[in-house]
Amino acid sequence: MEDQSQEQASPAVQKRVRDSFDLQGLMSHLGAKLTHIGPGRVHIVLPARPEVTQQHGYVHAGATSAIADSAGGYAALTLFDVDSEVLTVEYKINLLAPAAGDHLEAIGTVLKPGRTLTVCQLEVYGVQADGARKLIAHGQQTLIRVNKPAK
Repeated sequence: MEDQSQEQASPAVQKRVRDSFDLQGLMSHLGAKLTHIGPGRVHIVLPARPEVTQQHGYVHAGATSAIADSAGGYAALTLFDVDSEVLTVEYKINLLAPAAGDHLEAIGTVLKPGRTLTVCQLEVYGVQADGARKLIAHGQQTLIRVNKPAK
């Protein structure tokens, strides 16, 4: 079976996701960046910096959870029509290890798309400067498709 994990979304979908991501004040504040936009799969990278750590020097669970939530939401958005937006209904995340590394990489993957509700898998890896990766968080998310607000 062909690996579709690095398949790219269409240029129009990529622009739509990037434009929406750029409107998120929290992602900008944290220093998070989109690094991959594929059909039903989005990667977000967060550099480890003192501003996003907790008292022991690990990336804070709030920052870890925020990038996981956004990765899943944007993964779902890649499958929605242009008149739709997405909102998180709920998510659960298990923190499996301290969030250590050069940066964190959150990967949101659509498990089950739907007309109203979509379910995504959330993974967050701690990535060392040498490329070594460790799964530090895993979760699941439910999103609802909503109509894009009228301008």
